[in-house]
Amino acid sequence: MCALTAPEVFTQDDDGFSEVRPGGTAATAGHPLVRDAARACPVGAVTLTDD
Repeated sequence: MCALTAPEVFTQDDDGFSEVRPGGTAATAGHPLVRDAARACPVGAVTLTDD
C-alpha cells in the first residue's frame, strides 16, 4: 500500500516489501502523501512521529 499511495517516497523490493526510496529521510516526511501511506498500511509498519 505504501508504494501505491506515495510512489515518490516508497518503492517495493524484489520480495514485494515496501521500503523508503534511497535518500528518503526527513525530507520525505513532509511529502503530502506520507501521512496517507501511514494510515493505509495494513500492518502498521509505517508510523509518523512529530519532532
